[in-house]
Amino acid sequence: MPRKKIKLEHSIEYLSILDEKGKPDKDLDPKIDKDTLLRMHRTMLLSRRFDEYQLRWQKQGRIGTFAPAKGQEASQVGSIAAVEDDDWMVPSFRETSVALWRGTPMSGLLLFNAGYNEGGEIPEGQNDLPISIPVASQITEAVGIAYAMKMQKKDRLVVSYFGDGATSEGDFHEALNFAQVFNTPNIFICQNNQWAISVPREQQTESRTLAQKALSYGMPGIQVDGNDPLAVYTATREAAERARKGDGPTLIECVTYRLSVHTTADDPGKYRDEEEEEKWEEWDPIPRFQQYLKDRRILRKKDIDSLEEEIDDEVKSAWDEVEEQIESLGDPLVMFDHLFEERPAYLEEQRQTMKQYREDKNG
Repeated sequence: MPRKKIKLEHSIEYLSILDEKGKPDKDLDPKIDKDTLLRMHRTMLLSRRFDEYQLRWQKQGRIGTFAPAKGQEASQVGSIAAVEDDDWMVPSFRETSVALWRGTPMSGLLLFNAGYNEGGEIPEGQNDLPISIPVASQITEAVGIAYAMKMQKKDRLVVSYFGDGATSEGDFHEALNFAQVFNTPNIFICQNNQWAISVPREQQTESRTLAQKALSYGMPGIQVDGNDPLAVYTATREAAERARKGDGPTLIECVTYRLSVHTTADDPGKYRDEEEEEKWEEWDPIPRFQQYLKDRRILRKKDIDSLEEEIDDEVKSAWDEVEEQIESLGDPLVMFDHLFEERPAYLEEQRQTMKQYREDKNG
């Protein structure tokens, strides 16, 4: 028998709509309505400024370790804006922009980052899962929810978020395989920010794209400019339409860059150089999007200046609210009380250290 090529149902495309300076391809521009565009811009800018304040507060010891979303705002807002409010959202640990779009208060995020589990509570009626720290574990949960939505014949899809490092985990592959086999309404958003903590993209896989991993499971995959909110929106909207028609899941690889630290316990200066960071700063999603909005006469410089002041006040007010919440929650040492029936020695040592620290701090 002669050899022959096997034709695959899907192939991989790359999508970008805005150029480096924010000029759109007019044929590809999704022409999103003005109110949605302004909300997208506001959420991206709010997320950026919120991150900057949190970095200051973390250095002051007011909050603990957290993962900034700086540089990835377009991947997050562009995708979540393309689905409905009552669809499900499953985050990892960096989706600040998504959480803000969905209506999670900044005070809740701050409370969580300050070490209070109460901050992880999802607002009533919001179809979101809490922050997930273990890499890729949330992807299988997203498929489970989508399978349940299908079984219950509900018109709901599930969008889940993860980084490039998650594609090296078994959970990722198990989730995609199950999703395609059972034709679940999932949208998988991979934010390829080029680094899995300190491991560069090229040391994770020899695949030319991460999107092509979808082909292994028979589902469509697409690679988009993750710093272009219009491209991300378009790809996600197409994936949502497929899911709602019963055509199953889609994998979207957003090519972006983490412009800040992996978490505040990380020092990227140890493993990447400034030249790389400067190159990616030229593709910062916020200035590109702002230029697009200015060119369409939707946004003016004075509007941005006014919005900056409004956001600054909003973020500061969120911290004032958190301080009141912390006071009402009482002694944080209770976090050690409900883990084990008999507290192990290492945990007791941590408890005593924290107790002593609080006593010294309070005089």
